[in-house]
Amino acid sequence: MVTIHFFENNTIVLSQLLKHIPSVDEDIKIKGRKGKVLSVKNIEENIVHVHVIFEQVIKNQPISKDTKKKKR
Repeated sequence: MVTIHFFENNTIVLSQLLKHIPSVDEDIKIKGRKGKVLSVKNIEENIVHVHVIFEQVIKNQPISKDTKKKKR
């Protein structure tokens, strides 16, 4: 078992105790967000740092309100 710390921009996103260490360019899903592994560093015998980049979520812009007066 290995302790894996997942980082995004030097911020810890998740720490897990896993049997499988992710490899570079592997697709990964953390907290419902899709991402890709950039690098894997073995810090100690049982501690690994994994740097991840997440896909940007595109939010839909609300449709602008009609400013016209409604006829009755």
